[in-house]
Amino acid sequence: MDLRELHYLIAIAEEKSISRAAERLYMAQSSLSQFLSMTEAHLGYRLFIRTASGVRPTDQGKRLIQFARDTLTEFHRAKDEMQDISELKGGKVILGISSFRGSFLLPPVLQTFRTRYPGIHVQIVEENSLDLEQMLLTGEIDLALLVMPEKHSRIQTRFLMNDEICLITHPSHPVMELVHQGQDGQHPSQLSQYIDIEEAAQFEFLLSGYDTILGREARRIFLRHGINPTAYNENLSALFAASLGANGLGLAFTYASSRQYFHKAQLLSLGKDGTSIALGTAMAPGRYHSKATQALDQVIFETLGR
Repeated sequence: MDLRELHYLIAIAEEKSISRAAERLYMAQSSLSQFLSMTEAHLGYRLFIRTASGVRPTDQGKRLIQFARDTLTEFHRAKDEMQDISELKGGKVILGISSFRGSFLLPPVLQTFRTRYPGIHVQIVEENSLDLEQMLLTGEIDLALLVMPEKHSRIQTRFLMNDEICLITHPSHPVMELVHQGQDGQHPSQLSQYIDIEEAAQFEFLLSGYDTILGREARRIFLRHGINPTAYNENLSALFAASLGANGLGLAFTYASSRQYFHKAQLLSLGKDGTSIALGTAMAPGRYHSKATQALDQVIFETLGR
């Protein structure tokens, strides 16, 4: 089997569906099915059991999938070691980050990194923090910028910064008549103005889904205050919600670090309801970390570290 075929097996196992794996691999479903049938015939074992809802690996399949992952991990290790021989003159780093956070945090990092190491390419993978943790464990990415996991996590994270959750709107939005100047004395903030959520509750909110940090935090605040907000859009992506809020179409939740992206918008601290998330970087555990990966990690800290 070649490396490409190892990726085929892993994709089928992770997607639990030949059709979804084929879409992920940008190939015809019939071609992937043919590959699997020929591989099973060659080995003399069924690798996957077909079910009404998809496929699941047999015991023999699980062993071959683990072999595929181990082989690809060693291959990437060898590539990293060979890349280091060039002394940062060439190579590639695979960086994982969430789509929303990457929109405003990553551009200055990549600009600095490209200026300093023009021969090294950064491949970006966009996923949520939980998925990025898993991708680090499987060795699919070299480095991630993510929300720091709980202490029992199998990955080790290096603290980068605290990012405050706040509201975003346009300076002309009527909520601006209710803002307080300065900071809530007991709750220091990065922002110069704050709003009481109960005062803001009369306006329309633009919300992210329950499966996002901003979506969950917003609903916790509303529940704590017994607020049933007006929200005609409750399952937007974090970036879309913040973009609409920045253009005056409602109030949305965002992170204080996004002010460099939405530089014409108004960001408001939540005062006593304010909270922050801890961001950090993490490298794939148990793997050789190339000089390029370490260099990108260093540039992230130089550019974004607080």
